[in-house]
Amino acid sequence: MGQTVLPFVLVGIVVLVLGGGWASIQLGSRLAGNPAPPTGLSALLEGLLRGTVSWPVQATVMAIVLVVVLIALGIVIGLLLGRRGLGGKKPRVDKAAQHMGKDKDIAAYTHKGATKTAQRLGVHGSPGVFVGNVVATSQPFYQSWEDLSLDIWGPRVGKSASRVIPAILDAPGVVVSTSNKRDVVDATRGVRSAKGPVWIFDPQKIAQEEPTWWWNPLSYVTDEEKAAKLTHHFAVASRTTGAKSDAYFDPKAEDLIASLFLAAALGKLPITQAYLWITSQSCKKAIDLLNDHDYELQAAGLQSTMNLADKQKDGIFGTAEKMVQCLKSKNTLRWIAPSRGGSVLGDRRPQFDPVAFAASTQTLYVLSMEGVGTAAPLTTALTVAVAEALEERGARMGGRLEVPAVFALDELANVVRWAALPDLFSHYGSRGIIVMAILQSWSQGVELWGEPGMRKIWSAANVVVYGGGVKEDSFLRTLSDLIGDYSYNSVSQSHGRGGGSSSHQEGKERILDVSDLTEMERGRAVVFASGARATLVKTRPWWNTPHKDGVNESIAMYAPKDVPAVAASSSAAENPWITAARESNNG
Repeated sequence: MGQTVLPFVLVGIVVLVLGGGWASIQLGSRLAGNPAPPTGLSALLEGLLRGTVSWPVQATVMAIVLVVVLIALGIVIGLLLGRRGLGGKKPRVDKAAQHMGKDKDIAAYTHKGATKTAQRLGVHGSPGVFVGNVVATSQPFYQSWEDLSLDIWGPRVGKSASRVIPAILDAPGVVVSTSNKRDVVDATRGVRSAKGPVWIFDPQKIAQEEPTWWWNPLSYVTDEEKAAKLTHHFAVASRTTGAKSDAYFDPKAEDLIASLFLAAALGKLPITQAYLWITSQSCKKAIDLLNDHDYELQAAGLQSTMNLADKQKDGIFGTAEKMVQCLKSKNTLRWIAPSRGGSVLGDRRPQFDPVAFAASTQTLYVLSMEGVGTAAPLTTALTVAVAEALEERGARMGGRLEVPAVFALDELANVVRWAALPDLFSHYGSRGIIVMAILQSWSQGVELWGEPGMRKIWSAANVVVYGGGVKEDSFLRTLSDLIGDYSYNSVSQSHGRGGGSSSHQEGKERILDVSDLTEMERGRAVVFASGARATLVKTRPWWNTPHKDGVNESIAMYAPKDVPAVAASSSAAENPWITAARESNNG
């Protein structure tokens, strides 16, 4: 390659030297008042060599000026090329953008199209959730206020900085954010507090928040159906990955817990009372409460369980105890049980009310980690309680919320094990509840919902965003197939005794193959949207948005004091998670 380019470089140098010398002596001679030198290059060189043409001092000055101008021009061009990502720094996948969605292909998702949708829905302000800028045209790509999304981003590819945080900050109304880390909370709570109170549910001390408020899970239980739903969250979230439910004991245990939750709610008792009934296998009080409130069938079912043979009863109660294990955590109980024993009315801390929250522009952060001691049953129950309160409010308002609610459900498969979400996904879009379901891989979704459930949510999502960093061959092959091929024409020349001839052939080539998707540069994402071609976008991290200063201030105020706040400009003293996010979004 170097030997091929070298002759052109040498020719260029010769042209610059001769051309610069010619211009210098022409201008210098005029400034010196000398006779005009020959304009022909060969005659000029011959005159200089023979001494018939003089080289004045002014020509030397002009030559120096030309050299300085050329150097300055080269520096400016280099800077411009660097800023535009040219000169070898352009991401490799960008070459595919010309064959992917742009212009009319994505009309409904441009600023104009999304704004039109927002106006039709009566939403003012933001046209939707920003996804990225189309690489081919720099157009903004929006997820509109009736589109629900499924995001699959591998670890450390910038989803928090480019997808989650901007969505939270741009949200016009209620926000529910889930995570297993504190970074999103630190970055956004300062900005979101301007829209209303901020609630942080942190039963596992992820953000080291103190329980200055509490939520009573049994406030959700208004009848036997709500009791069954709450119980199912405990059952799903307590089940380890790959574990199969027992056909007899699991349903019986869920029925037992549901009856006890209902009894405790009817008696205005804390949820811990249900745990005590289970561990003691003493349910007479619960049976009496159910009978007193006209739930005779539930009472009879509970009594029948108590009358079973000891081996059967022990198995049912043992399974039930396993499902409610999270209620044993002392720190968790500070968030969901009254600070003083007895009636739930004895706690003077403010109690979180999902119905009141649904009518506000407040923010709820729900934090939990997977593994031993997980609070996933409770984080799931709280998230679902808020979603149902918003759904009911939308129904009362004529079908959908006037101001959309954003659910940025990061680490969904670990923090909020919402088993029923695939069945609700398309429904929530019509209610104005904009769910962003965010996973690290296709397999995570399969572990939670099973293959049919994952395929259901994949098909129901109006917008699917792949942010890179995934190494699952079958999933990436599916993406490659969905992106498709592009056609090209090739011309071949042949020569023979009768003269030359050419032939045209049409061929096809994959736009992005599996290796391209595996190695996709950070800062790029592929978007699959309903009715549009697959589109390559450049993601936009929060420090390239108008929220930059607000986020910096929020991090400085709320991040741990031993972690430096982020400066407004790039510096070595940045918060480590922000630094990693910046690195993951270069380009």
